[in-house]
Amino acid sequence: MAAVVPSSASAPAPSPSFLALEPQLQRDFQQKVQRVRKSRAAKEELTPGVVYIGHLPRGLCEPQIHQYFEQFGTVTRLRLSRSKKTGTSKGYGFIEFESDDVAKIVADTMNNYLFSERLLKCQFIAPERVHKNLFKNSNRIFRKPSQPAVRRYNRIRSLVQKAKMTKRLLRKEKLLRKRLAEKGLDYDFPGFAAQERSLKRKKVKTSKESEVDISLSSQDPTPVCTPTVLEHRRAAQVDSDAEDNEITLKVPLASTKNSVPRTKKHPRKRPNLKKRK
Repeated sequence: MAAVVPSSASAPAPSPSFLALEPQLQRDFQQKVQRVRKSRAAKEELTPGVVYIGHLPRGLCEPQIHQYFEQFGTVTRLRLSRSKKTGTSKGYGFIEFESDDVAKIVADTMNNYLFSERLLKCQFIAPERVHKNLFKNSNRIFRKPSQPAVRRYNRIRSLVQKAKMTKRLLRKEKLLRKRLAEKGLDYDFPGFAAQERSLKRKKVKTSKESEVDISLSSQDPTPVCTPTVLEHRRAAQVDSDAEDNEITLKVPLASTKNSVPRTKKHPRKRPNLKKRK
């Protein structure tokens, strides 16, 4: 008995995806399919949920927090509160999950959870309580504050800049004294003007002392020869001669070997009163 071989003509041809007789009906059908898909996606759209996390340990930054809480679900946004001056963490932050159901589960399971010797405090925040600017600039990479005011205050200034600064401070202080006098307040304070006067006096004293020292120096190639300078030199020479004439003798201390041993003091004997009786 011969085997029956199926012919290729008898095999059914593959049917197309859409069998519309008219192109207009085909377009309408495709639009209906797209509408159904969009409505189904809108029904399945998830509402995000925000969780507050407190008592965070030190050294825990955004990447570590994101990696740890991603095991519960998709984390969309993260905000760690930091100090504006130092940039260190304040110990609390906010996490937004893709689904509010996941956020509620995280708040229930992680509340009072012992994490790195600290009890975490987690709380679910209702959507109406979430501020619109809560996650503002949360995706920006954190950089330590540059503190431009501190650098501007501590910069090295030239003599001209210092003179301008002192002039400005004196002008402000003068205006302040004028306002106090107009309001009838008899209040006197030293201020920056008194400090400037004391600095000038110190400069004058140091300049006078340096001039005297320079004039008295014998190593100067062109010494100043005035009567006062000559008198200072003579007085200095007299003082040096008097100091040279003085002779001081230093006696060496006696060694322990050559020193005479001291006699021991015997205790004084008291008379025996019993024998006399």
